Formats: sequence, structure tokens, C-alpha cells
Amino acid sequence: MNLLRATATIGGLTLISRILGFVRDMLQARFVGAGMAADAFLIAFRLPNLFRALFAEGAFSAAFVPMFNRQVGEDKGALDNAKRFAEDVLAVLMPVLVIFTIIMIIGAAPIVWALTGGFPDADPEKFGLTVDFTRLTFPYLALISLVSLMGGILNSLGRFSVNAAAPILLNVALIVGLLAFNGPDAVTTARVQAVCVTMGGILQFLWLLWSCHQSGVSLRLRRPRMGDRVRTLLRLILPAALGAGAVQFNLLISTALAARFLPEGAVSFLYYADRLNQLPLGLIGIGVGTAMLPALSRQLGAGNTVAAVHTQNRAIELVLLLTLPAAAALTVSATPIIRALLEHGRFLADDTVATANALAAFSLGLPAYVLIKVLTPGFHARQDTSTPVRIAVASMLVNLVGNLLLIWPLGHIGIALSTAIAAWVNAIALFVVLRRRGHFAIDARLQRSTLRLLVAAVVMVGVLLVLNPLVTPFTGGSWLARIAALAVLLGSGGIVYLVAARLLGIFTVAELRAQFSRKAAP
Repeated sequence: MNLLRATATIGGLTLISRILGFVRDMLQARFVGAGMAADAFLIAFRLPNLFRALFAEGAFSAAFVPMFNRQVGEDKGALDNAKRFAEDVLAVLMPVLVIFTIIMIIGAAPIVWALTGGFPDADPEKFGLTVDFTRLTFPYLALISLVSLMGGILNSLGRFSVNAAAPILLNVALIVGLLAFNGPDAVTTARVQAVCVTMGGILQFLWLLWSCHQSGVSLRLRRPRMGDRVRTLLRLILPAALGAGAVQFNLLISTALAARFLPEGAVSFLYYADRLNQLPLGLIGIGVGTAMLPALSRQLGAGNTVAAVHTQNRAIELVLLLTLPAAAALTVSATPIIRALLEHGRFLADDTVATANALAAFSLGLPAYVLIKVLTPGFHARQDTSTPVRIAVASMLVNLVGNLLLIWPLGHIGIALSTAIAAWVNAIALFVVLRRRGHFAIDARLQRSTLRLLVAAVVMVGVLLVLNPLVTPFTGGSWLARIAALAVLLGSGGIVYLVAARLLGIFTVAELRAQFSRKAAP
């Protein structure tokens, strides 16, 4: 497998999705703002987003892909038995999803109350709106789970692009809703957005269904049968979900605390900040992690542990190269970035300051968020999903304690900061356990590159601090002026970082290409 090419494919399509996602956020900030309607919709959308992160980007792939790949390998490339395994999984999954979705729709009110405390200090209408919006978005849970099953099959067959393109359809549905059906007030527009979430799920499901058919995999719905392989998969999914979704669970906890204890708008500030922070995570961490898992599974299955360790070292090197400048920019230049992208319409100057403060705090943990995505496949490829979940639970406890300690003196900034701290605890623990087990060791090249990358990032920070006050006045003008200001700010910082990295001799483009074009061990 060509890791760089697969990462580029996934990352490129994810880039399109994330750009469209942020276009959606810009439109939402303009038409909905950061008040009651925005908070209600964002809380209703948090649970579908959680399931998307757990299944589409985490648990299902982590458990299903190695098992599907192993079956294909045992059958020397034949798909018949692997397809039967997928059909058995679908037969068990479908009725569970239907029943679960019905229960969640009926029980939306107590679920929202548990998440928000009923918004004790807010307008009573806010709770009712959140319940209504939640019922409109819940069907997305079943749809995205089916999408994840089909996406796991296509990833196993090396068709990474199909699954990576699916989120684009969700963003398109939401953007169309905002542009074509924005109402006379924020509440009406938010309600349309809730409907569009489920419409986007339907589009994703149809896209994956057609793609599987085109790949020669047409799944039949059989009578549910709990075979040995299905039992094994179910045993692996729960811990994998908790392990892969630690960051999302932390955000869910943070949303609940913000809704319960902080003033109106805090949920929106955290959401917009997290969306920007998630952009490099989606492009880099998810892309590299998804591309790594099949390669590690094959290398370890062949007993080639040296190749597996090499793959992990190069993956970490790649994500640090790409993540450190992103973290530097989002932390140091948060205010001009938020002002240029979001301050328009119902999104006011005070909202910019509050969101920028949250973004700076979130971004301190950005390298950790990405490292979690790269280190976790080291466990999943060995069919160990229990260790990451224990580490994830510990990090969630750290996050909860941090939230409770920091929310009172720092407000929503304390919530973002504790999330970053918890991510570092998670990433460091994953690394320490892999090293102690002899499953991973930092090679000399990674040690050398990491130190030099940190120096290059520090140089970039210095340049951004100089440019921030010069560029900020232009970030509130026309869209052309905003784009030009961001291009100057981020472009200058990025060029300085790359030049510094090159002068420090970290690696050349030719070396990168050579390292990642090597075929995975059989």
C-alpha cells in the first residue's frame, strides 16, 4: 500500500468535505448566529456527530476492516466468505438500528434534559426546540451506521475515496438548506437544518449502496444469526468505540456542562471553535489513521513487525510535519481567523472574541488529537481494542475533572482547555503502552525530525505574532479583503515554516516520496 497516496486521497476528499463544512458553518453563523436557535440545533446535532465519529471514523472500521481483510487474505483474494460475513453483520445490525432509533426518537425529551439540565437559566422555549430538533436528526444515526458498514467493505478493498467522499453529501444538503430555505428568523432556519441532517444521511446511504454494487458487493438482508465472527465483531466494537471516540465523548461532556452552567451562546462558541480545530484533524489524523490500519494488519499478519514499526514512525513524522503549523496558526492567530471567517450577519464582534479564545485553547491539544488517530491503529491491528478504551476512559475522567475545575474561573475557555489536556493524556498513554509492550519504538530519524519541527514551528509563531496586528483590520471588510488578509497571514506563516524546516534539513520532498512509495510488506 502507498501510505502517502492513500492518505492524500482520503485527505484530499476530506479537505473538500471540511471546506464545504466550514462554508456551511459560515452560512449558519450568518443566518442563525450564536443564540438560542443555534444552541438548540447544535445540541441536537451533537449526538449524530458523535455516532459519525465513532462509527464512520472509529469503532466500526477498527473492528470490521481487520476481520474482513483477514477473511479475504485467507481466501486468497476471493470475496465470497467475506461478503457473507458482511451480510451476517448487516442482518444483526439492521433490527438493532431500527429499534434503537425509535427508542431515541420517543425518548428525545429525557435525553435532552440529561444533556442540558433543561437549560435552567434560559428561555423555556429553548428546551422544546432542542427536543424537536433532536427528533428530526436522530434517523441519521441509523443511516450513518449502515454507511459505515459499506464504507468498511470499500476501505478493505482499497477504495478509500468512496467512503471519504460521503461526508461531502451531508455538507451539500445542509448548505442547500441554508441557501434555499433560510427562513425569516433563526428558529425557522435551524429547523430546516435539522431536517437536512437526515436528508444528508439518506444521500450518503444511497451513494455507498451504489458504490458497493459497482464494486461487485451487493449485500442481501438475511435472517439475523449470531455466528462466531459476528460475536467477535460485537465484542470488539464497544471498546473500539470508546477508544476511538474519546475526543468526541469529551466534547459531549463539555457541551452538556456549557448548556447547563454557562450563559446562552457558550455551546455555539465551543462548536464553531471545535469545527475549525477539527479541520486539520480530519485532513491529517483521520486520513493517515485510515490508510495505516489495513497496512499494519497485513504487516503484523505476516509477522513483519519491523515494517509495522517503520510505518508508524513515518506516519507520526508525517502528521507532525503537517499538524504543528496548523496548531501554531490556530492558537496564535485565532482572532483574525474567526473574524475573517465568521463575523457577519447575526455573528457579532463579541461572538468572535469568545469563539477565538475557545479556538486557541482547543488548538493547544491539536497535535495530541492527531497522534491519537495515528497511535490507536497500533492496537486495533493487533485486535486489541480494550487497551485504548481503558486509556480513553481515563482521559474522559481527566476531562471531567478539568472541566469542573476550570469552568468556574475561565468559563467556556476552561472547557476547551481541559479537552486539550485530556487529549494529551490520551496520546501520551497510548504511546507509553505501545512502547512498553515492544510494539513501537521511536527511531533516530523521528527523534531528529521532531526537535527540528518544533524549532520551525516556533519561528512561525514569531512571524504570526508580528503579522496579527497588521492583518486584523482587514479581516472585517469585504469578502475579498478577508480572503486576502487570511492568505497573507497564513501564507506567510506557512512559507516561513516550510523554509525553516528545509533549512533545518528535516527532509526533502524527494525523501518523503521515497519513504511513502514503498510497498507494504505482504
